[in-house]
Amino acid sequence: MMNANGRPTRAEESSRSANDDVSTFTGNAALDIEEPLIFEIGRTEATGVDLPEPAAVAPRLGKHARRAPLSLPGLTEPETMRHYVRLSRQNYAIDLGVYPLGSCTMKHNPRLNEKMARLPGFADVHPLQPAQTSEGAVALMAELSHWLMELTGMAAVALSPKAGAHGELCGMMAIKAALSARGETRSKVLVPESAHGTNPATAALLGYKVEAIPAREDGTVDVEAVKARLDSDVAAIMLTNPNTCGLFERDVAEIAEAVHAVGAYFYGDGANFNAIMGKVRPGDLGIDAMHINLHKTFSTPHGGGGPGAGPVVLSERLAPFAPLPYLRLEDGKPVLVEHASDTEDGAKPFGRMCAFHGQMGMYVRALSYMMSHGADGLRQAAEDAVLSANYLKARLGDVMTVAYPERPAMHEVLFKDDFLDETGVTTLDFAKAMIDEGFHPMTMYFPLVVHGAMLVEPTESESRANLDLFVATLRDLAMAASRGDTGRFKAAPRHAPRRRLDETGAARHPVLRWTKPEPRPIEPVEAAE
Repeated sequence: MMNANGRPTRAEESSRSANDDVSTFTGNAALDIEEPLIFEIGRTEATGVDLPEPAAVAPRLGKHARRAPLSLPGLTEPETMRHYVRLSRQNYAIDLGVYPLGSCTMKHNPRLNEKMARLPGFADVHPLQPAQTSEGAVALMAELSHWLMELTGMAAVALSPKAGAHGELCGMMAIKAALSARGETRSKVLVPESAHGTNPATAALLGYKVEAIPAREDGTVDVEAVKARLDSDVAAIMLTNPNTCGLFERDVAEIAEAVHAVGAYFYGDGANFNAIMGKVRPGDLGIDAMHINLHKTFSTPHGGGGPGAGPVVLSERLAPFAPLPYLRLEDGKPVLVEHASDTEDGAKPFGRMCAFHGQMGMYVRALSYMMSHGADGLRQAAEDAVLSANYLKARLGDVMTVAYPERPAMHEVLFKDDFLDETGVTTLDFAKAMIDEGFHPMTMYFPLVVHGAMLVEPTESESRANLDLFVATLRDLAMAASRGDTGRFKAAPRHAPRRRLDETGAARHPVLRWTKPEPRPIEPVEAAE
């Protein structure tokens, strides 16, 4: 039995035996620390720091003055430090091992980038400081913009969006502004069934009706289905290339031509740009707008709550509608245009995406990655990412079911759960067993067009030795499932900080508030004879 946050109940803890590999007293398994909440460690009536009582002062908060203790736990410095270090050990990270989440591009974050981002001139820059004191930062933004436009074959770039979904919103708002400037109000956006969920969500947020485009048997978008849906009421198509099945959309130019023929625009989801960086320019394929996840392609940190960056590149048709602020050259020097009254050359910005200019730390990291690799290095990174995915496909294809065996994989390879048929093991079981082997699971049950999907993206960061160990682990698990060793899967994970959750219960009845537990009596230990 588990409570809602996945921790064993007190009754379960007290009933565990030595055969469970878990201490019946602490709940720990060797160095796998069962960490209590900070409120359960410290006492609210104690403090870890001794301070003299302050001299009497007249409160200035009036009726808002605190009337009761804060009830914060009092811990010593060692207790506090150990608590947070132990918590950090419960996280999986790219710095610990292979992180094969498909469609996420969990690549290594070079420490050189971190060092550059911590240079005082970049780390301490503030958006409200005088323009003449931030010329270096603006010059870096201009250099980053140049690289992004060169790599994508686009005419303009908006740096301010904070993430991929924010970038999608930016690109679609530019499309909506361009249609409005033509005096048109269109109501529909076409989105393939295999798209990221943010695509239809973005279109719906802007008031568009979303129409799904089916995939063909080979996992790519049905061109004829697109053409059949195109009319004067379609504002745009939102398409990812390479797509979420890990396949290159070979008919993308034909799709773009058909979309443009009815006066609509082509939005390209740039989540998978890492597979074609330096090899193909999206602008040459007919794409009008595309966001770029700096964390996926250019190694800025991924996740953690931000701050992120999702620049959007725009074609010549959409460049005038780039949001504020944007960069402009004046006397050969880049300057930020921050107000609509300062625009010129036919610029018609649709507004702002955020209060200021973007996230300087992410710009520095991304440009550092670009400059340290160079054009040839970025191209090789893409080639190595594709090679890694196809290596996994070749090594695992005889024990796991490749969803599209006839097509070469791009940056990721998609498996389906056919190889688990009649084994009693599900995709979820397989993923949980990977945790016991020390690997983070791949992306599961996505894309939805493949039953029991397992989407694996190794990136270019992994050596062949790392990939071989990963392959050996998955092969062992696949063969264990085929032998009917269901216990290994149904009980997994056994060696993680948390056992398997009641995921439905946790999602529908989350425990969002801590309450003080009843004191647990400690039974005396009898001395050994």
